[in-house]
This record gives sequence, structure tokens and C-alpha cells, in this order.
Amino acid sequence: MPATAEPLRVAVLVGSTREGRFAPVVTRWLTGRLDQRDDLRADVVDLTETPLPTVLPAFGQQPPPGTEEQLALVSPRLAAADAFVLVTPEYNHSFPAALKNAIDWHGEEWHGKPVGFVSYGGLSGGLRAVEQLRVVMAEVNATTIRNTVSFHNAWSRFAEDGTCTDPAADTAAKALLDQLAWWGHALRDAKSVRGYIA
Repeated sequence: MPATAEPLRVAVLVGSTREGRFAPVVTRWLTGRLDQRDDLRADVVDLTETPLPTVLPAFGQQPPPGTEEQLALVSPRLAAADAFVLVTPEYNHSFPAALKNAIDWHGEEWHGKPVGFVSYGGLSGGLRAVEQLRVVMAEVNATTIRNTVSFHNAWSRFAEDGTCTDPAADTAAKALLDQLAWWGHALRDAKSVRGYIA
């Protein structure tokens, strides 16, 4: 990264809202990796702390009262992001409803921006959720990063204090974040010259 380049703003969107969730452990690990970099700045958007309305208005209609206040806690942060990392578990071979809801409430916030994935779960490590999210993110004009971080049998990969015990995870995170940084800078630079057309 050139010395004059401004760090990328990375919105880390935490998709799980389930009681007793494991997402905070994975998210703390990820933000620890982001904090070690000079080229990326993390903003954690946890959908448990900032829940969004679950009923979308009819097409072309105004949302119900109170919606704007809820969106105001999330939408400006997504709009300000240069890149995203979605932290997702796998529920029934897919991703959480709260994550899809957050994606659907937004449009231009995703356009022309890179998206990386950190997933966790049982044997599949959340990879089926990621494969479905790739299709969804393509529909909202985002660019997904090939490399992912996937925690298979996630509960056995972390010590009680939240320390990751799998050294391969750091290698995977570096590859993911290097690609995210490359795409983030390339797309941000391109949009500064020519506006993105969706």
C-alpha cells in the first residue's frame, strides 16, 4: 500500500442473533487480525446490538414509523465502508435470517465494494452459508473475495479465553485480508475516477 493511501474502512457485519451464540468469539478473533494491519480499519456492526426491522415495506411504499431510527444505526456505517467482512454461522445449510434481512434493507451501500467471509459451524464450517451468500452479494452488485476463513467444529478451535488454537486460521485470515485490501483499494480508486453504475 502506498504510504499516502488512506486505510480502508471495513464493516464487519455479525450475522448471528441467536441466544448463546458463538459469533462474539469469532468476531473478536477477526478484529484482532484487522487491528494488526495499517491498511484496514474495522467497524463491527453486530445485528444483536443494532437490530433492524424484519418486515420490508411493499415495493415503492414508505417503511412504517420507527424504521428510519433503526436503520440510522446501521445504514450510514455500511455506506461509509469501503469493504465488508460477513461473519456468519451456518443454520440448516444456510445463513441466518438476520443477515439476509440486513442485506435486503440496503442497496447502494453494497455497490462496487468487496465482501469477504468468515464462517463457522460444525463439519462444514459454515461453507454452505458462504456459497449461498456469494450469490446474494452478486445480486446487490458487490464483489466477493475468493479466499475465506472457515472454522470447522468451531467450538474446538478456541480456548476458553477466546484464543484461537488453530494456527492455520491466521494464515487463512492473512490471505483473505490481503485480497480484501487489494480489491478494496482497486474499487475505491476506480469509483473516485468513474461512478459505479448498478
